[in-house]
Amino acid sequence: MEITSEKDLLLVNSLSFLLILAVALVPDSPLRTVLGIPFVLFFPGYTLICALFPGKKDLGEIERVALSIGLSLAVVPLLGLVLNYTPWGIRLASILASLFIFTLIMSALSFYRRAKLPYEQKFSPYLLVKMPKWNAISRSDKLFLIGFLVAIVVVASSTVYLASAPKIGERFTEFYVLGSNGKLADYPVNLMLGENGTVVLGITNHEYENLTYRIVICLENQPLEAIDEIQLSHEMNWSQNYTFTPKETGEKTKLAFELYKQNIDEPYRSLQLWITVKPPE
Repeated sequence: MEITSEKDLLLVNSLSFLLILAVALVPDSPLRTVLGIPFVLFFPGYTLICALFPGKKDLGEIERVALSIGLSLAVVPLLGLVLNYTPWGIRLASILASLFIFTLIMSALSFYRRAKLPYEQKFSPYLLVKMPKWNAISRSDKLFLIGFLVAIVVVASSTVYLASAPKIGERFTEFYVLGSNGKLADYPVNLMLGENGTVVLGITNHEYENLTYRIVICLENQPLEAIDEIQLSHEMNWSQNYTFTPKETGEKTKLAFELYKQNIDEPYRSLQLWITVKPPE
C-alpha cells in the first residue's frame, strides 16, 4: 500500500490540537495516550526537519524519520529546561502549550520554505507500507523491533508522568506577626499598664501535606494563652487578631509567639516582641 500526502504539516497540527482538546475535555481518555506519544516523540522533530530541509532531495525518508525522533528527544528536554526557569514551571499545561507553539512555528516556517520551491522539488511524504509476516522476520530483527517499541513506550510514559506529577519544592511553613494594621509596622511595643495590645498572627502551609498547628504565647517565659487545632492544607493560610493585656510593668519584656507542628514537642518557629509597660500616669 502506498501513501502520499502534501498535507502532512496540517495533519500534524490538527492532531496536536486534538490532543489538547482531549487533555482538557476527556483527560482519562485513551486518545490522550495515543496522540501523546507522537506529539512528544515525533511531531516536534518532524516539523523542525521539514523547516530545515524543505526539498525532496535534501534527505531520504528513513533519515527524516530517524532525525525526527532524535530531534524530538532533544527538543522536549530543552523546552522543559527553559520552562523550569519560568513562572509556569514544568506542568502538563505548560508542556502541552510550549510543544504545540514550537510545532506550529516550525510548521509555518516549513510552509514558507516549501512555497519558495518548485512543485516537483517540494518534499512530500511518501510511505510504502508493506507488512511482512511475523514468521518471516529474523530473530534479531524481532528483538530489535520489540526493544524499539519498549523504548518508545518507556520514554513516552516517563514524559507523561513527569508532566503530570506535581513539582515538589522546599517544604516549610510561614509564621509571622504583624501590627494591628496588618503590616510590618506599628507594633504595640509601648503600653501603659492595663492597656491592650493587638497583633495579627499568620501561618501559611507550604509543606505539601495537611497539618495541624498550635501557637503558644508567652510573656517572659510564662504561658499566657494557646491557640489550638489550626488545621491547614497545602498552600492554605490562616490569620487571626490576638489581643493581650500586660499585668506588670517592665522594660523590654519579651513577648514570645511559638509555633508547634502536630506531633512535635519542640517549637517549629519562634517570634518575639520586646515591649515596655509603664505605670499609668
